[in-house]
Amino acid sequence: MSQANPSVLIAKPSIEVVPGQIIYHRKTNTGEYIGSPSIAILPDGAYVASHDVFGPGTTEHSSGVSFVYRSEDCGVTWRNVARIEPAFWSNLFVHTGALYLFGTTHHHGLVVIRRSDDGGFTWTQPKDECSGLLTAKGHFHTGPMPMLMHRERIWRAVENAGDGGAWGERYLPMLMSSPVDADLLCSESWTCTRPMAHSTTWLGGAFVGMLEGNAVLTPAGAVGNLLRVACPDGEKAALAVLSADGAELKFSPDSGFVDLPGGAAKFTVRYDAESGRYWTLSNWVPPRYEGSGNASLVRNTLALLCSANLRDWELRAVVLHHPDAKRHGFQYVDWLADGDDLVAVSRTGHDDAWGGALKAHDANYLTFHRVSRFRTLTPGDSSVSVDELKTPAL
Repeated sequence: MSQANPSVLIAKPSIEVVPGQIIYHRKTNTGEYIGSPSIAILPDGAYVASHDVFGPGTTEHSSGVSFVYRSEDCGVTWRNVARIEPAFWSNLFVHTGALYLFGTTHHHGLVVIRRSDDGGFTWTQPKDECSGLLTAKGHFHTGPMPMLMHRERIWRAVENAGDGGAWGERYLPMLMSSPVDADLLCSESWTCTRPMAHSTTWLGGAFVGMLEGNAVLTPAGAVGNLLRVACPDGEKAALAVLSADGAELKFSPDSGFVDLPGGAAKFTVRYDAESGRYWTLSNWVPPRYEGSGNASLVRNTLALLCSANLRDWELRAVVLHHPDAKRHGFQYVDWLADGDDLVAVSRTGHDDAWGGALKAHDANYLTFHRVSRFRTLTPGDSSVSVDELKTPAL
């Protein structure tokens, strides 16, 4: 089900052609939608991708289901190698030669981690506190977010979802961490910061919540958490910093909010040592689409951004775009640098022979994309005129 030519830099919108390589497709009438895309590169050079399924045709609220795929030819073709249950809102990562999957058991479930020693074909099962069950009780929220290695510890951002409440408002950011040489499947290896409270009075009363945080190392050398911010206008992120004693995240509503195009939807941030910049692929909401709905659900434009300091973000290129925002989206993109290129997987809502995606959010594809020579791109490299996108619709 893959399409040829993965080296295309930027895909022009087309009704007939889905951009990138199709890893997996699911018909909308199944009530199963593609979520939580993640990607890892194994020591032998193989690419591994994963996703879960959500929607009325799934068991997401009781037992999440995720799937793992491998590519032996740098993303040209893919094959399914594993079905994992319970697993939801999870990310792949490689550590000391092994492949791991970190996430929850289901929607607002427990935090779990798995290990594969054969490149994704077989996985451990989190049965207890010694085999990957990291939280014995509670409710948690996350997404396919990156791991951070710093000072001999591995860090991961999650949100405590409490015992209920409104979406966004109930999510309290926290960081989990473990010594890098510890057994990551053992719950005793992991420590958690206290959940960070927030207030709906922030942003002049427009603040709804912060979620899907990225564990980052700030330019000052502190461990931080850069989060998506839910607010009507979007385009904001929030930067919280770990306290000196490591017990909690500190956040100032006066200085902690960051202008980040696409900050209303999930984004993955990673630091690239070669360029000395932080990079992300985000769902920028161009002025042309402002007012077309909740900013967090306008996901038809995927922009490559970079920053030297996590606060000032520069739009380098529009990587993917479709003129329709209601039923087309390139979202929740996870990515890695691979030499001069950036490789990514997307939860993609697009056309198909069965009526296409019901709406952009309810994606019907998992797709793979390669952005060649990403460090050198400029807005002029976009296949869509950035200036036109910046022109408000009449």
